[in-house]
Amino acid sequence: MAKNTPGNPIAVPAAPAFLPSFLKLAAANIISNLMVPLAGLVDTAFLGHLDDIRYLGGVALATVIFNVVYWSFGFLRMGTTGTTAQARGRGDSAGLWLILLRNGAIALGFGLTILLLQTPIRELGFTLLTAEPDVRAAGIAFYNARIWDAPAVLLNLVLMGWFLGREKGRRVIALSMVGNGSNVVFDYVFINLLGWASAGAGLATALSQYMTLLVGLTLLAREGGFGRLWAVLPQGWNPQAIRGLFLLNRDILVRTFALVLSFALFTNFSSALGTQTLAANTLLLQVVTLSAYFIDGIAFATESFAGRYFGSGERTDLRRLLQVGGGSSVALGLSFALAFVLFPQPLFGVLTGHRDVIAIVQTYVGWLIPVLGLGAIAYMLDGYFLGLTAGKVLRNATVLAAGVGFLPLALVAQSVGSAHLLWLALVGLMAARALTLAWAVPKSLR
Repeated sequence: MAKNTPGNPIAVPAAPAFLPSFLKLAAANIISNLMVPLAGLVDTAFLGHLDDIRYLGGVALATVIFNVVYWSFGFLRMGTTGTTAQARGRGDSAGLWLILLRNGAIALGFGLTILLLQTPIRELGFTLLTAEPDVRAAGIAFYNARIWDAPAVLLNLVLMGWFLGREKGRRVIALSMVGNGSNVVFDYVFINLLGWASAGAGLATALSQYMTLLVGLTLLAREGGFGRLWAVLPQGWNPQAIRGLFLLNRDILVRTFALVLSFALFTNFSSALGTQTLAANTLLLQVVTLSAYFIDGIAFATESFAGRYFGSGERTDLRRLLQVGGGSSVALGLSFALAFVLFPQPLFGVLTGHRDVIAIVQTYVGWLIPVLGLGAIAYMLDGYFLGLTAGKVLRNATVLAAGVGFLPLALVAQSVGSAHLLWLALVGLMAARALTLAWAVPKSLR
């Protein structure tokens, strides 16, 4: 508690007791998350420096399909972290391993299903996306090479979520460093040395996902995980528990799909404005992605702690958790935005050597300030409600934000051909998410 003394007449709030461990986990998450956008930035940098810009545009379009498919299964990570943290808060050891068993089985089943449906997914995806023929061909080459990582991607989501729920920051770092570090190496070999362009980028990403899975299974084996999974296997089939899991996952799936669809429409509408505008918006979205992974480090820590406090019935620290998470998230988001607004030439020059694209980027770079400032609040509150496994709150807030905050402005932007209005629509998405989630906070604290 804050104290007044003769030498210190102004009361200074005491730091929350959880602050050191919270910052430690947040730092571990940030380091882990940083490897993911860095690998994506390396993809962009390798492809952006090729003589033909169509490879960058093609990968951007194909990535839209993978974002819709894979991010739609983000509930495997999100639902795993919150339920694991709550089980840990209750001291339920068997429950921890049952969560891993059930969610792992679901991930494997969905991953194999995606492999079986890869052709219709590809045809539908590229039919809906707008692109010039050469850009479309580059995107298909990336898709055909990367699609084989589906089982690994979904299993990695479960492993990441499970380690985060147990606050095992070092293991999350190990997964990210090995998996995404290998992506950088494979990119260099396949794109730079072998000249496989977009197909090489897809193959590099696929192989790196299997490297990540191998590391995760190795870490699991070191703590006797396979024996413990075998021990709880007879309890794996529990209709009531599985029903609750699917209800939570359903709500998170709808939330994620609405968010992914908004970004997919943003990229598709950007493509309709021309290849150079698509390339410029792709670079700007890379900055949004980079900052989001930093902010998500704080959001993931918020998720873990919120779940633990909720599971153990400790509500007192939830307010302080929101203050710490919210303040640090906004500071990070605005710092990233200002850095790229103030120094666009050197920072974007790392990603591409096309000066005409950088010139277009400078026209729209100011939109990063409201997008990242408001987005930081939304990301942190996402983590908070995921920790509470409040799936309905997340679902309703995001659907409302996408349908009211983003879609109307985006459609107007497409009809009049305005990239500025398109960025305003993205601001509307972030603002609506932040406001609707903040509206639900007081009820969660009562």
